[in-house]
Amino acid sequence: MHMGSWSFRSAGLLAAALFIAGCADQKPTAAAPAAAPAVADGSKEQVLLGRAMVIEHDCAGCHGGAGPDSKGWLAGVMSPQQEFGIGACSMKDPKAKPCFTTRPRNLTPDSATGLGRFTERQIFNALKFGLRPEDTPDVDITSTTPGQGNFPATPHYLAPPMPWTAWRYMTDVQLKAIAAYLKRGLLPFSNKVAESEGPPDFWAGIYADTTMVGPYPVRAFPAASEKPPQP
Repeated sequence: MHMGSWSFRSAGLLAAALFIAGCADQKPTAAAPAAAPAVADGSKEQVLLGRAMVIEHDCAGCHGGAGPDSKGWLAGVMSPQQEFGIGACSMKDPKAKPCFTTRPRNLTPDSATGLGRFTERQIFNALKFGLRPEDTPDVDITSTTPGQGNFPATPHYLAPPMPWTAWRYMTDVQLKAIAAYLKRGLLPFSNKVAESEGPPDFWAGIYADTTMVGPYPVRAFPAASEKPPQP
C-alpha cells in the first residue's frame, strides 16, 4: 500500500469537518436524486457500474489500495496510519478528549474478515441508511424512523468518517451496483480489522439531528445557499 498517513488523516479530518458542519435548519422537500442508467440485478453491467462508482468516489482513500490491481485493494486498515481519530483529538492535540479511533473495514468478500458473510441487501442498507450490516437484518427497509418499516428500533450506525450521509443521496441503482461489486467483483482478501470505537449510542444521537447530517431527501434547488443560474 503506497498511500501515506497524510492522505488518510487529511481525508479523515475533511470527513469529520463535513460531518460536523451540517446545514441550515429548513424543511426538506421531496427532491429526487438524479437518474442512473438502468442495469439488471445480477448482471456483469451492474458489477461494472459498481466498480466505476467505487473508483470515482475514492473508496480506496480510506479502505486501502492504489487501484484494483494493487495488493490490499479495499482490504481495510493494514497499518496505524490508516486509522482516524474522531473528536477533539482530530482537530487539536492528539491526546485531547473525547477521542474515538475509527478503522476502515475490510470491504472484500472474505467471509471471515470482510463482507462475505453479508448479503448484497445488507451492504445496500449500510450504504443507504448507515446501518452496520452485522446488526441489520436482510430485509427491505422502507423508513428512516427507528422501529418503523424494518428500520431497527435501536440503530447501530457506521462510525464517522464513513460518508453514508452523502452516499444516501445516490440512486438505489448506484448503491445496489456498489454492493454487487463488493460481493461479486472482488477477490476475497483476508485482513482482520479491529472494531472501531464509538460512544454507547453508536452515534445515533448525532445522526438523528438533521442539522448535523442534513435532511433526506435533499432540498429542491435553489436551497438557502444557492441561486438560479442567470441566462
